[in-house]
Amino acid sequence: MKLGRLNHVGVATPSIEASIAFYRDTMGAEVIRAPFDLPAQGVKVCFIDTPNTQIELIEPLGESSPIHGFLAKNPAGGQHHLCYEVPDIHEAKAWFEAKGARVLGEPRIGAHGTMIFFVHPRDMGGVLTEIMETPKDGH
Repeated sequence: MKLGRLNHVGVATPSIEASIAFYRDTMGAEVIRAPFDLPAQGVKVCFIDTPNTQIELIEPLGESSPIHGFLAKNPAGGQHHLCYEVPDIHEAKAWFEAKGARVLGEPRIGAHGTMIFFVHPRDMGGVLTEIMETPKDGH
């Protein structure tokens, strides 16, 4: 398995609109993608482009959202996960499992439209880690 680039930093937020204003007005973000719902994962997401990666804002779509629990513990929001690209999602899953890492669920389509899975933070130095197959269009 070959680990690729850092694709994005996931940031949980109770309000995508308030977070967009923060990144635009305080941080000077210029490229902010339109927010969209990802019902299969129970979240609304919005990507903010930076020169070398993206910030993924994540807001829960309801109380059953996995982000809802995160925000219950961290009401202001905060860093939720890091996402790294890999060339082959199935090879990466097998590699992590062979190392004894807990893969959380089967590969599924993520917010970029490519296959993803998560690895438990206890097996990743305390950081929830998303593994994403490199998008074919390079984005």
